[in-house]
Amino acid sequence: MRTPEEELRTMTLEAFADTIVPGEKRSPGDRSVAGASTGGGAVQAGAIELLEWDATGLTEGLDGFSSALDAHATNYAAERGVTLDDSVPPFVALDFAQRTELVRILTTPGHPEKALWVSLALFSNMAFDSAAHMHTVDALAAGHPGLLALGIEKPGPDGLWRFPEFSYGRELADLHPDTTPSGSPA
Repeated sequence: MRTPEEELRTMTLEAFADTIVPGEKRSPGDRSVAGASTGGGAVQAGAIELLEWDATGLTEGLDGFSSALDAHATNYAAERGVTLDDSVPPFVALDFAQRTELVRILTTPGHPEKALWVSLALFSNMAFDSAAHMHTVDALAAGHPGLLALGIEKPGPDGLWRFPEFSYGRELADLHPDTTPSGSPA
């Protein structure tokens, strides 16, 4: 169970992840996901789960990322005369175009915090592109939107992946004579 503060942090981080890899709203009242795309995006792919996984090295800094992003959103809105809905965190209150513009500013070469925001963006992409926080079989069984969009096929009934066509259109090497039926070296 998340605390109210953790819920607000999650909303802000989800809105950031959704800006990097947009998806469709999870429900009509979804404020974090802008609904700028059809299908699942970074949020549905598990961006928050990945960011909260201690293996990323970012977990301890997520409160700071969220606070800083909301501070930047507040400044962005004030500079442009945008009135923010105070029932949600400031970054969440921005519309998708405004979120995108703010992220562009934060990740532009020369911005003093660029490395921080690019790292957060990379993890948002990683959640979508590789499901790094999940076993691939589990991710596919759950219908992971990124892996499915990339065309990753489910393994066969025996749990092994087989590819009837070579990715380069031709076999690159002969099978080693000591390879076992499971594909392992002898």
